[in-house]
Amino acid sequence: MKSHHSAENRLKLLRVARESLEHFLNNGQRTEFTTETPELQTKRAVFVTLRKRDSGDLRGCIGQTEAHRTLIEAVARTAISAAVDDSRFPQVKLNELANLLIEINVLTPMFVITPENVVVGKHGLLLSKGSCRGLFLPEVAVSRGWDRLTFLDELCRKADLPRGSWRDADAELQAFESESWEEIENAL
Repeated sequence: MKSHHSAENRLKLLRVARESLEHFLNNGQRTEFTTETPELQTKRAVFVTLRKRDSGDLRGCIGQTEAHRTLIEAVARTAISAAVDDSRFPQVKLNELANLLIEINVLTPMFVITPENVVVGKHGLLLSKGSCRGLFLPEVAVSRGWDRLTFLDELCRKADLPRGSWRDADAELQAFESESWEEIENAL
C-alpha cells in the first residue's frame, strides 16, 4: 500500500505508542494525546504489534477493524491493549519495555472480497462464519511463505474453523490493506 503518512508523523505515532505504554506501565493510567495535525485527527482502525527486540518473537498484538477514534488516540490506546490485553501472553511489565519493538498498522476500511481476488502481501483478511472470526494482517502470509490457498486455510484455523471453511456459503470474507511501520532495532 502506498504510504499516506509522512516520516515525521510515523515517528510521532511510534513515540506516542511508546510514551503511552511507559506511562500506563508506570502508573496504570492512560495519557490523552492531542494533535493539530489533520492526518492524525482522522478516525482510523489500527493494530499495534509488540516484538521482542532480541529475538523478534511476538509479545502482543491487538487492533480494531473499525475506526472509532482519531489515529493518535487509537495508537495510544491500542499500544496499551497490545501490552496488557492479548490473552496469548502475560501482561508486559515495565522492565520489558526497553526490549520491545513497536509496529503500527493503519488499516483501510474493510471491503467484501472473493477468495480468487485475494492478493498475498496486499490484502489482510477477516473471515467470519457464525460466531467464529479470524484475522491476519497482510504481512503474515508473506512472512510465513503462504500462497493464496494456504493463507485462506490458515485463516480458517485462526477462526477455529476447519480448513476450507472459507468456501462455505455462509462464510464472509472481507479484506483490507494496511500501511505499516516499526521502530528500528537499535533505537528506543
